[in-house]
Amino acid sequence: MHNNNPEVEATRLVEETELGGRKPTDWSRWVILGLAVGWSVFQVWATWVGSLDQLFFRAAHLAFAFALVFLVYPFNRRSRRDRIPLFDWVLGITATLSAGYVMWQYKEMIEIRGGLANQTDLVVGSVTILMLLLAGWRSLGPAMPIITVVFMLFALTGPQGLFQGQLPGALGQLHAGVQWRSLVSQLFMNASDSIWGTPIGVAARTVFVFVLFGAILERAGAGKWFTDLAFSILGGVRGGPAKASIVSSALTGVVSGSSISNVVTSGTFTIPAMRRAGYSAEKAGAVEVAASSNGQLMPPVMGAAAFIMADFLGVPYSSLVLMAVVPALLAYTTLFILVDLEAVKLGLKGLPRSELPRFWPTFRAGLHYVFPLAYLLYALLVIEMSPERAALNTIFLMIGVALLQELYRAQRSGQGIASGLRSFAQIVIEGFANGARNMVGIAIATGLAGIIIAVVLITNIGFGLTDLLQTLSGGNLLVALFLAQLISLVLGMGLPTTANYVVMASLVVPVITKIAEQNGIDYGSLTFSGIEVPILKIVAHMFAFYFGIMADSTPPVALAAYAASAIAKGDPFRTGVQGFVYELRTALLAYMVFFNPGLLMIGVESVLEGGRIITTALLGLTAFSAATLGYLLGKANWPQRLLYLVAALTLMPNNPSTEIVGIGVMALALGWQWWARRAAS
Repeated sequence: MHNNNPEVEATRLVEETELGGRKPTDWSRWVILGLAVGWSVFQVWATWVGSLDQLFFRAAHLAFAFALVFLVYPFNRRSRRDRIPLFDWVLGITATLSAGYVMWQYKEMIEIRGGLANQTDLVVGSVTILMLLLAGWRSLGPAMPIITVVFMLFALTGPQGLFQGQLPGALGQLHAGVQWRSLVSQLFMNASDSIWGTPIGVAARTVFVFVLFGAILERAGAGKWFTDLAFSILGGVRGGPAKASIVSSALTGVVSGSSISNVVTSGTFTIPAMRRAGYSAEKAGAVEVAASSNGQLMPPVMGAAAFIMADFLGVPYSSLVLMAVVPALLAYTTLFILVDLEAVKLGLKGLPRSELPRFWPTFRAGLHYVFPLAYLLYALLVIEMSPERAALNTIFLMIGVALLQELYRAQRSGQGIASGLRSFAQIVIEGFANGARNMVGIAIATGLAGIIIAVVLITNIGFGLTDLLQTLSGGNLLVALFLAQLISLVLGMGLPTTANYVVMASLVVPVITKIAEQNGIDYGSLTFSGIEVPILKIVAHMFAFYFGIMADSTPPVALAAYAASAIAKGDPFRTGVQGFVYELRTALLAYMVFFNPGLLMIGVESVLEGGRIITTALLGLTAFSAATLGYLLGKANWPQRLLYLVAALTLMPNNPSTEIVGIGVMALALGWQWWARRAAS
């Protein structure tokens, strides 16, 4: 039974999607807590040691995820939440033992059997694959397991495959095909391109400690402080609650790569405030959805997909963070402009100052949260520490800050040191538990992504897709990018951001890179640790990343929209559609970055050039927002909206001549609106 309290309902949705919706009331709740805290402790220890065999470490990571996924994610919405059925215990134990087998046998699997499965390996590997698919269905929904099964079935077709002759004509000749034993050997016995490949390796090595840091910071109270601080600055201005939502979501996005938890963290406060200011339930929810989705753009913690992208590209994560700064700020600045236009269009005002927190007391009350964030940025960008070590040190620093915070609060309230220590212990334990439970879906998603990548390599399906997109696009790069966009958005209807990006990076990015090269695009290359990385490859991966971010706001699934609509008491689908409209500027930003690497501060030779690139991009995004919203100096008619759209598209590439045209077209539309408004008055 669902609760009518919107905050409770939104929290329930987050628990359903990210933490698992089950809350046992018997002794099993302590098993779940112990496993979750134990997983976090293991990850902290493993990161501190830094010398575990990578296959052993990745198998242990998945074993913990397996142990939790069947206990905390119910079979379906009708399943009971207050106890764990016996069947789920059996599944959890079976899955955990299958990953534990790799922890026990990893040396023999690689060194003695050379990655070729014996009969025991074949059985255990088959069970592991099945458990991974079932776990994915529980924690991610049906889309990704179904896609994974389709890829596996495709690998088993072909002249030499298990299902030879099952695909008609040319489809059956795309690759030789493999038998089940060979497929299991590749997916289960291989330490690189397999279940245990790059995606789960990055999740285990790097993503976990960042997620854990964010969980502890949030549990210590930083999320509410970000929101209060934003309201103290912006709550009273025109459309203030929506603007405060954007700022608080951006600040929360600095440490949280999850749009759904971001919605609840800030949306619990911002959405009701937007409703009081006059926003409809759907628009209030949509603003929070757009702001929270863009939180994944905000460095230094940009979600699991960004860490995987750095590994795919061979680019240091610190360099990727610096590249991401300008596009992230442009995305939020444009959203800020968009909600201001919406406020003018709807005639909305801010909240009374009497209802808002005061700035200086609010600022001082949470200033200590800045120190761990400042250290993280310093460690990543100044001394270029490895991301996992920087995050680990920041976790230790955050634990120290939480201890001092709780001791100070206890002393100030006269409750004594023992009370402060108890509340500190609760923060750490719940932070460790929430961090682990937040990672369950990511671990399962990256394991399934490893299967998809392996099948791509086994079958060379990328070559067939290249020919297909080449034919459909006629070799036109813009058409190819648009088709890639459609693929990403369709995938986004059922896949979370990380999975969406991995599929796109494996299948589509190589295709659009090749077509771009055929169209004569060559941006040169950058050198990292003596290795040259083509800039075209970087912008192509960024293109896929930005569209992957839109997954959480793409109807009909749009999980972030469901959480926001629960708080706003609005319609989830309409909230998702409105959020998607607000998010369309992220789509244009993806094209801008692809055609203008200068937005990533690549190849920018002077401050003047950088200023020109940023200014024209901001003008283009503003014009695009005016076109989609139908408002700038006033309500825009369809010819004026078309002019704004033309201005946005001509301001997209890094080309001074087209920029002049774009500015001219935008000036024409502005002048037309100004003249029409003056004539009407």
